[in-house]
Amino acid sequence: MPHAWSGPAMEGRGGGGMRRRAPEFRRSSRRRLPGWIWWLVGIFLLVGLMLFVLHHNQKEQFRPPLIDKGSEIEEAHHEKVNFTEELLSSTSFARQLADQMTLAKAYVILAKEHGNLQLAWELSSQIRNCQRLLSEGAVSGRAITQEEAHPIITRLARLIYKAQDSHYDISTTIVTLKSHALALEERAKSAVVQTAEFGQLAAESLPKNLHCLTVKLTEEWLQNPKHRSRSEEHRNSTRLVDNNLYHFAIFSDNVLATSVVVNSTVSNANHPQQLVFHVVTDRINFGAMSTWFLINDFKGCTVEVRCIDEFTWLNAAASPLVRQLSELETQGFYYGDSKNLEREIKFHNPKFVSLLNHLRFYIPQILPNLEKVVFLDDDVVVQKDLTQLFSIELHGNVIGAVETCLESFHRYHKYLNFSHPVISSKIDPHTCGWAFGLNIFDLIAWRKANATGLYHYWQEQNADLLLWRTGTLPAGLLTFYGLMEPLDRRWHVLGLGYDVDIDDRLIESAAVVHYNGNMKPWLKLAIRRYKYIWERYINFSQSYVRECMLH
Repeated sequence: MPHAWSGPAMEGRGGGGMRRRAPEFRRSSRRRLPGWIWWLVGIFLLVGLMLFVLHHNQKEQFRPPLIDKGSEIEEAHHEKVNFTEELLSSTSFARQLADQMTLAKAYVILAKEHGNLQLAWELSSQIRNCQRLLSEGAVSGRAITQEEAHPIITRLARLIYKAQDSHYDISTTIVTLKSHALALEERAKSAVVQTAEFGQLAAESLPKNLHCLTVKLTEEWLQNPKHRSRSEEHRNSTRLVDNNLYHFAIFSDNVLATSVVVNSTVSNANHPQQLVFHVVTDRINFGAMSTWFLINDFKGCTVEVRCIDEFTWLNAAASPLVRQLSELETQGFYYGDSKNLEREIKFHNPKFVSLLNHLRFYIPQILPNLEKVVFLDDDVVVQKDLTQLFSIELHGNVIGAVETCLESFHRYHKYLNFSHPVISSKIDPHTCGWAFGLNIFDLIAWRKANATGLYHYWQEQNADLLLWRTGTLPAGLLTFYGLMEPLDRRWHVLGLGYDVDIDDRLIESAAVVHYNGNMKPWLKLAIRRYKYIWERYINFSQSYVRECMLH
């Protein structure tokens, strides 16, 4: 089938080959990038790869391992619980701060003494900063860092250098501190002397409540003539000279203390009606003492009260002690104001030289009809039946006593002056000492040995106080030398007036406990641990005791 428009096409194929298309009908050809661009892209990729590899290696190299982190935590915890070790460590900042602060404190004293108050103020300010930083470290439990310590250490170092530049050198510091030490030592000595004086005054004084009791009892004695007549009747009792009974001697001017001794003795006796007490007091307390034992019952025992003034034989002609007390020098030593502080204060106590205290050497004269007597001090408490003491064999000795030489200072050489030939020629310095307070006396052996005459001899020898200073124990050690029978230690436990550490088991097992020392149980300065033993033998419901508020 013929085509209407086939001519030109056919014409183009023949007659010399195919014809090229017009440009608008040609295919679009691909454009290639220039080579320099490809080189630039390759370089960038290579550089980026190198940077990536390098960065990755650096991260691996500087990443902290897990074990280091744990060790830091452990180290921080270790510092928290060992701040004290930080202060002791020679390399820690806390130690440096503490050392600087100590040195600065010394320079504060020196600066004040030299009138440099500005330097003293600056040092004190830095010391407070140092203390504040150390306190914060101690509270938080962390080590002080260099950043915290450096400013304070630097400022303290400058101030210390400034102080040294002001001639506050080590030699000056040593001299100043030495003078301070000497001054403190003198103050300490003075304080010791004052303490001894005040303690002795407290021990010698009579508490207000005991004085109240004495006054009220004396008033009762003066107002009631029946008490005086009853007292005279008791003087004629045959029980006072009956050797089949158990006799006790007490010499005291303290009404309540004597009452405790009597009450504790009868309370622990199997047969209190067989006990007889011979009490001797002074003229001032005679009425009060007599009234007390007349108006109170002590389980049927017999109590005789006598006044020391009745013993007319106790005079200057018969007793060296009475003669010595009449001398002005002796009166000044015991009753005057002694200025010699080198002598122990306690040896100026008039109690040591009172006639009542020395009556123990005159028991045969006071009780001429008796054969055996137990002597009791007024500062003891009885806890067992003492009648068994009367059956102890003394083997011809005069006195039975508990020895006290468990320690070396309780031997004779600690009580007596063995540099004196009168002592050293007759006495063994290593002889064991013993105690007054609870003693059994064989008055028959006493009279045979003339022990009172021996006492007079030694008192004459000690007129100048060169053999012993004072007191009844040294005189007793000499008087009864070679005439003492040791008793079992459980009969007599001492020290409740000065020793706070006595074993409770020893106290419980003791027949008698002794408040020897200045801390008597009736004083405010008594050792509270032992006071109840004494107080349980006081009748606090008694009218006079209640009025004077003794509890």
